[in-house]
Amino acid sequence: MTATLDIATVQAFLLVADLQSFTRAAEALGTTQAAVSLKLQRLETLLGKRLVERSPRAVRLTADGASFLDRARALIAAHDRALSGEAPAAQSLSLGISDHATGPELVPLLERLHAMSANLTLAVTIGFSREMQDAYDAGQLDAVIVRQEGSRRGGEKLTEDEFGWFASRRFALPKGEPLPLATLAPPCGVRAIAVRALDKAGIAWRERFVGGGVTAVVAAALAGLAIAPLARRIAPPGLMDIGPAHKLPKLGSSKVMLHSKVSDPAKLAALRAVAATFRSVAAT
Repeated sequence: MTATLDIATVQAFLLVADLQSFTRAAEALGTTQAAVSLKLQRLETLLGKRLVERSPRAVRLTADGASFLDRARALIAAHDRALSGEAPAAQSLSLGISDHATGPELVPLLERLHAMSANLTLAVTIGFSREMQDAYDAGQLDAVIVRQEGSRRGGEKLTEDEFGWFASRRFALPKGEPLPLATLAPPCGVRAIAVRALDKAGIAWRERFVGGGVTAVVAAALAGLAIAPLARRIAPPGLMDIGPAHKLPKLGSSKVMLHSKVSDPAKLAALRAVAATFRSVAAT
């Protein structure tokens, strides 16, 4: 009998390859790490080749695994095209993401969603955590990735960010003058944390730059205009945390949460992939 490839097994292999983790792949598939590992073992046995190298810290493709990767993607794409004639109308997933939570995860997150389903239309909105949460509560968004604020409970924790005072390496703190800040406008929760910490420490400050998004705030800090309170995860290499050197108050940490009211299986699968991808990139 001719051996045949199982679609679910190939999909599991692609997730392991993309997320470089059996744990994250299991989260994305809504199954266990042991089940994913068993699928990969069966696939390797069927192909007669070792596809991944497993170690306590990482999962990497072997040369045979890398060679099989493109063929695996082509197989899944052909499978999806074969089903498209019977598929229901394209679905839409509306996702809101806090600007201060949007980091290097966004690109691989969108890549993973695209790879999962070409029939899923994505509507991604980026803004303040509070605004995203309000839109979600009002039924305008299927899911949100936001910073945990106030007494809000529930949701799924994706990561926990440590904050710092970031500035350009050439930034010179002006003596005898208020601390120049680059922030988002209110009601930014990160701005509120920073201002509250400075006021409590009795440190004078002024807003040197107010940006409409974190990209603009980062640009102002890189240009040497001011200091920006940022999560370490999203601060680019050109910035450094000058807080300890200048005895600025600690900003603490904040949880990044996923809230969802999705029940459709396809959308749930997409959100599982979102959570797994976010955790995978945030952990690197």
